[in-house]
Amino acid sequence: MQTQLLTVRPQEAKRLEATYRVVRRSIDARQRDIKVNLTLLADDKGNFVPREAPIPLYEPPHFVDVTGKSDAPKVHIIGAGPAGLFAALTLLEHGLKPIVFERGKPVSERKRDIAQLNRNIAFNPESNYCFGEGGAGTFSDGKLFSRSKKRGNMQRVMELFHHFGAPDTVLYEAHAHIGSDKLPRIIQNMRECILAHGGEIHFNTCIDISRFDAEGLPTIVAIGHSAHDTYRLLDKVGVALEAKGFAMGVRAEHPQELINSLFYHNVSREEVELLGNASYSLVTQVNGHGVYSFCMCPGGHIVPAGSSEDGCVVNGMSASHRNSPFANSGMVVELHYGGQAMQVLDYQEDFERLAKQHGGVGLQAPAQRMGDFVEGRHSSNLPECSYLPGIVSSRMDEWLPEPIRSCLKRGFRDFDRKYHGFLTNEAVIVGVESRSSSPIRMVRDTDTLQSVSHPWIYPCGEGAGYAGGITSSALDGINAALKIVEKYGKSV
Repeated sequence: MQTQLLTVRPQEAKRLEATYRVVRRSIDARQRDIKVNLTLLADDKGNFVPREAPIPLYEPPHFVDVTGKSDAPKVHIIGAGPAGLFAALTLLEHGLKPIVFERGKPVSERKRDIAQLNRNIAFNPESNYCFGEGGAGTFSDGKLFSRSKKRGNMQRVMELFHHFGAPDTVLYEAHAHIGSDKLPRIIQNMRECILAHGGEIHFNTCIDISRFDAEGLPTIVAIGHSAHDTYRLLDKVGVALEAKGFAMGVRAEHPQELINSLFYHNVSREEVELLGNASYSLVTQVNGHGVYSFCMCPGGHIVPAGSSEDGCVVNGMSASHRNSPFANSGMVVELHYGGQAMQVLDYQEDFERLAKQHGGVGLQAPAQRMGDFVEGRHSSNLPECSYLPGIVSSRMDEWLPEPIRSCLKRGFRDFDRKYHGFLTNEAVIVGVESRSSSPIRMVRDTDTLQSVSHPWIYPCGEGAGYAGGITSSALDGINAALKIVEKYGKSV
């Protein structure tokens, strides 16, 4: 078998995708004449392989059933996000027994708590957009894209997602996407597999680090980037932590039709339907700070993503069809705080409390038209917005702290110079986007992936400061599990 790259118009790409086996797809929208890059599988004679050809897409995983096997090495996993779940699956592939502890609820119960959040009725500190089965990514879009260059088999991550129910497109799309409406079922399938093969998952369970230490079992700590109380517990018991660079800002929302016209160069509505709603990735430098878009959600919604009632945090998500009339993205500024780990955590929480003070009732978030923000004007009214709890007009240009405020103003101007019309009062900024990454790193040995202070701990994922999204977190979980297999698989 071999592959062949074709660069074609969207209409032809649609026909080829429906007919032949695609191994890679990406959109090139840099020029006005938009093209699709397709890599097709071909036989030794150069003939394209039909889409339905009986050729395995990949080697399926084989999970060992450790039910009742008292000699199966046990591994504790704290957190059932992508890092924790993929670690558990990897352990089962090698005959080790994962015992997962998750502070939140199973995904089906979590849905009900999130519905209460979106209606601005109630907030459950243990079951929300941050905490619960599947982690923050479950209801935050399901984008399977990473800029990570870490060692590991990223394609295997995609294959596992596909094995548990993701569409074929995750195997070949350059910017693969599942959708927050589809991902919960995939997460549930992973859980059922873990349980069916003898693993354990304990929901509504917070952990006691000292108890795990006494048992002497290897423990994967995959807590996610919003478990601030767990960070403080780890600091209290002496786990090595350090402050790291992170980013905070706002979430910007435009009408999706405007984004389509700016980034697809006014293509026809028919071509937009073939290509899907446009997305973007923007970056600039302002006074030594990177300013960039993050977690861009075409056809998406802004959602309440805090982990406590005294702060206001927003994030974005898209369903699988990405068909809402709005496009939103985090717009964040790189920060290098330079303090101790807990001081950086305090700084992040202070930023979220400040947003809460300038918001409205319950989870209503502060907002300002983008043009008014840049020009320093009060927004006497606000455009329609996808954020269901509601937004209230606020002078974000006055209370956002430096350097976030000035860098965002300059950043929006820079983006508008490249894509004229991006800086507009049709757009609204909503506060605040503070959880784009963890401000803390759990220090680990580069080779063994063990904590430098507590060797039985294997920190991994976003919460440990070594990943930045679903796929890189999943890969980090796999790598941690493989290190445990290597070290303890024969001896625990």
